[in-house]
Amino acid sequence: MSAAFPHLQKQNPAPRRIFVTSALPYANGPIHLGHLLEMIQTDIWARALRMHGHSVLYIGADDTHGTPIMLRAEKEGIAPDALIQRVWAEHKRNFDDFDISFDYYGSTDSEGNRQLCERIYRALEASGLIEARVIEQAYDPKQRMFLPDRFIKGACPKCSAPEQYGDACERCGSTYAPTDLVNPYSVLSGAAPVRKTTTHYFFRLSDSQCQRFLRRWVAQLAQTEARNKLREWLGEAGASKLIDWDISRDAPYFGFEIPGAPGKYFYVWLDAPVGYYASLKALCNARGLDFEDWVKPESAAEQYHFIGKDILYFHTLFWPALLRFSGFRPPTNVFAHGFLTIGGQKMSKSRGTFITAQRYLDAGLNPEWLRYYFAAKLNGSMEDIDLNLGDFATRVNSDLIGKYINIASRTAGFLVKRFNGCVLDRAMQHPLLERLRAALPSIATHYENRDTARAMRDAMRNADAVNAYIDAEKPWECARAPESKDRLHEICSVGLEAFRLLTLALKPVLPRLARTVEDWLAIESLAWPDARTPLRSGQPIRVYRHLMTRIEPGRMDALLARP
Repeated sequence: MSAAFPHLQKQNPAPRRIFVTSALPYANGPIHLGHLLEMIQTDIWARALRMHGHSVLYIGADDTHGTPIMLRAEKEGIAPDALIQRVWAEHKRNFDDFDISFDYYGSTDSEGNRQLCERIYRALEASGLIEARVIEQAYDPKQRMFLPDRFIKGACPKCSAPEQYGDACERCGSTYAPTDLVNPYSVLSGAAPVRKTTTHYFFRLSDSQCQRFLRRWVAQLAQTEARNKLREWLGEAGASKLIDWDISRDAPYFGFEIPGAPGKYFYVWLDAPVGYYASLKALCNARGLDFEDWVKPESAAEQYHFIGKDILYFHTLFWPALLRFSGFRPPTNVFAHGFLTIGGQKMSKSRGTFITAQRYLDAGLNPEWLRYYFAAKLNGSMEDIDLNLGDFATRVNSDLIGKYINIASRTAGFLVKRFNGCVLDRAMQHPLLERLRAALPSIATHYENRDTARAMRDAMRNADAVNAYIDAEKPWECARAPESKDRLHEICSVGLEAFRLLTLALKPVLPRLARTVEDWLAIESLAWPDARTPLRSGQPIRVYRHLMTRIEPGRMDALLARP
């Protein structure tokens, strides 16, 4: 540790153990930019915390059960498991292309998930929190099957919004039974569903012990918007607004059969979040870790879930209560983001704005451009995020190329040609570099607070300061004056070390570019403590190669071309 940087000599706290997830994409369609918004947000957060030396396990899986999977497989003439295996490979390839650093990416259709679902169910049953009831269920007389929530549409019984699904309203966020919809119809046949009786199994979320626990747990949620919404759903102390949760579905259904209940299956919203734990357990088995130590009630490990705000109800009411009363620890926190819009409107296939990950890649666009753009927009709130393609190109060209990459291209050539690629050691204590090093702790904090927009603003403000320094010192003029050789060496050394520090600040967002820079500078993989380990003369840099290209006019048009 260099004595030159005393303000950076603080000891790192004890490493934390962190388990983090993104919501599981459904295995019935391709990955689109809405999925990537969440995966990129989570990945940036996980990478930033790993750079502190913390043990961060980023877990994902495909959500593979339910009637839609069963019907699509039937339509394609293949078995459901063949369908989900094919889609899993497509999803995983897209995530790899966008550098989503899952430690494990599994499937909810696993034996491990079945065992955990049954374990949780039996624990809830033993606690008196499972109740069998005869209920009326929507039935399609043409298809001759009970209809899952998402195969019934109608007007919301709470706010009257039209074209809402049978489980929750996308406009007001209310949840309800499919039979509560106004003027319902079957998505499969268009027929008005009839009501038939059947036995279903309920998790008694309305039980007083669940409500008492949830009031305490909700109070510690990080996001004010989420706390306010949950208090609205819970009601004031003493109120009983929560309804019991139907965790079962009737055959035919692709999923796990409920033990002791032939022909009844776990609802996908039970086995999907349990899939977080099943994938974690699979990773623990592979790495020789103690799964129970990560998930037991008194565990010192931390558990976080990144989700879209449309599934807040499931992750902040059902899921924590399910865990708490089945012998597991509830989440440390749940972080919700807003919806992604394209040009101010919802993604739409008819307008050509339903942009898949594969379409983005096929257009020849750099995945790190999208990672940066989303990072520059996300601020840790539940506000919606808009992707404006003109702004996208402008921001990438201005920030990444014009400000950040420009620093390397303006200084590296001189250093290699005139000084054998070696920096000037005494330049490493320049006041400008001290400023950049001093800014890194707050940038790291912005990452942990999920305010990546602020982290990007701070990084680009520092890039502006570096470019202003280079503009003022004019290394190109020094290069023409032999008597200014030492000054040229200092300017380029300061510029290149500044570029290294900016790369450190941007590494969670631009991991692929950071690896290229690390190789070019002949340095080890950067982490936050490396702010205090500057470049040195004994370690020459390699010949500079272009690191990133600009977005040329018209390049983004391919994204909006209708398929």
